[in-house]
Amino acid sequence: MSARKTTVGVIFGGRSVEHDVSIVTAQQIMKAINPLRYDIIPIYISRDGKWFTGGSLRNIANFKEENALKTGLTPVLLSPDVRHHGLILDPLIKGWFRKPKVIRLDVLFPAIHGTHGEDGTLQGLFELCDIPYVGFGTLGSALTNDKIISKSVLQQNGIPVLEGIGFSRADWQKNSESILSDIKTRFGYPVFIKPATLGSSIGVGRADNDALLEASIDVALGFDRRVLIEPAVQNPIEINCSVIGYGEDVRASVLEQPLSWAEFLAFEDKYLRGSKGMKSQDRIIPAPLDEALTERIQTMAKGAFKAVDGRGIVRIDFLLQPETQAVYLNEMNTLPGSLSFYLWQPTGVSNEQLIDLLIQYARDAYAEKRSNVYDYKTSLLSVAASRGTKGAKGTKS
Repeated sequence: MSARKTTVGVIFGGRSVEHDVSIVTAQQIMKAINPLRYDIIPIYISRDGKWFTGGSLRNIANFKEENALKTGLTPVLLSPDVRHHGLILDPLIKGWFRKPKVIRLDVLFPAIHGTHGEDGTLQGLFELCDIPYVGFGTLGSALTNDKIISKSVLQQNGIPVLEGIGFSRADWQKNSESILSDIKTRFGYPVFIKPATLGSSIGVGRADNDALLEASIDVALGFDRRVLIEPAVQNPIEINCSVIGYGEDVRASVLEQPLSWAEFLAFEDKYLRGSKGMKSQDRIIPAPLDEALTERIQTMAKGAFKAVDGRGIVRIDFLLQPETQAVYLNEMNTLPGSLSFYLWQPTGVSNEQLIDLLIQYARDAYAEKRSNVYDYKTSLLSVAASRGTKGAKGTKS
């Protein structure tokens, strides 16, 4: 008798400016999952935050017309009640004696980039649901999603990063002249302007003068309430490395050098060039670096992964200054496009094997979580009940 297959819920879409990228990533994940070992439940979150499931979600051609797509889908909710351990189907159907139909899930596989998916919000829901899930936990997701906070944490852990200036929309509205003066005094031009919590280069700008700087800040603040300003590295070479693991089992991939005619990879460079989507981007694998520099970057990548309590997979983007050989960690992507499949294939790890590893890491993290004590009973309620409201914390006994 064969063992029961693992039911994996792949969640994608979402209320994020990276909604379309998420759909592509999810299709690649579902294609790589071995159907002999896993049952796949696609879970789609629409742009307005509604949850659906259905077989048509596994065909990317069906997403050309979103309204037509929804008509063949079943509304669902991911229940935070641990008794359900999965999806409630048709949750809006009314009836006093109606018993909800539930699809139990063994593992959740988030494929949502950016806001409401890669920022810890979805991971917090998974924790309440008490279901194992792939990727970074709540804290690691929130931390790495915020470029300003993650820069500070990485600096404290000895990881080289560029100096940065972060400020909020309210700061800009009240003190724009002071902020502009600070940027020009500390960095000069050119500088890069980045929304604090977005990915896929959305909202990122480069400024060589005052007018462009102000305009780029206004654009970035349209996407996020906080912005990060960084100095441009002279003649930079971008080098990327993926890291997978959990606990002490942490591995670094081969390095890649993306190629582009622009000074940084815009959204169009990453996803819209050629006919094969994200994989069509020109790149050199492995990156043409000597062994010592390659090992230094891989060691830095693994150190950063551990510093932010990483688990699952991440792609870390570095900037190399070729004249000085200085290396700076530029960005951490806890849900890299294409899951960085192409960085693991040269090491002998197939797409299917990478999926297996990520699911195993999810189960390992869940098993460790289950060893924690959550039910801690005391005599506090009995004492409080006997004293009444006067016995509440903060009153004199």
